[in-house]
Amino acid sequence: MDSETQGRLNQINREFYCRTAADFDASRQKAWPGWERMLAVVDLPLQSVLDIGCGNGRLARFLAERQAGAFTYIGVDSNAELLTYARCQPARVKLELIEQDVILGSLPARSAQLVALFGLLHHVPGSERRRELLRAAAACVAPGGWLALAAWRFYEQERFRRRILPWPDDIAVERHDYLLDWRRGERALRYCHYIDDDEHASLIAASGLTVIADYRADGGLNRYTVLRREAVERG
Repeated sequence: MDSETQGRLNQINREFYCRTAADFDASRQKAWPGWERMLAVVDLPLQSVLDIGCGNGRLARFLAERQAGAFTYIGVDSNAELLTYARCQPARVKLELIEQDVILGSLPARSAQLVALFGLLHHVPGSERRRELLRAAAACVAPGGWLALAAWRFYEQERFRRRILPWPDDIAVERHDYLLDWRRGERALRYCHYIDDDEHASLIAASGLTVIADYRADGGLNRYTVLRREAVERG
């Protein structure tokens, strides 16, 4: 996918979140059930978390409810309003919020025990860019730490297929790229990519890390993979 098309698709989503931030926050207060299953292989207590595409920071609240000790939470998102909602955290969460667009840009120079990519990959335009992002996220994982990702499998459910709209004639997208309408409060459009099993495997391979869990959760809507970096890198 060429850079101009990537920019257009990313702009669709930036405008989407500007229009829907309040509604999106209201509909994203609860933790995903798949996060509980993640904790079967991710050891608590954590000392540090890097949440890439953190939205309203609900992952930090979820983790704070499950461990008593303090931890550093680095939340990265391009939407300033969602980051404002993310500031509401328990006092023991050492909070660092970074307003940065990581979809087409670089990741912050940070390292953490747990690096999370939840609700983000379907917004990344271009198959090679998705692999690049996985490689960059894996590089942020501290030795012995984990990379947890989720791929939204929306296309497999009829209720989401009914929301698909045609692309304008002047934009050339890749296979499994869709334009979906939003039907909660403010009406808006968003670009979403459906990651099938073959692409999911290519993303896992791009990370270079070891798979320790792979499962479907959240009513089957998300496929999770948890990967681990070795505590001692082999020379």
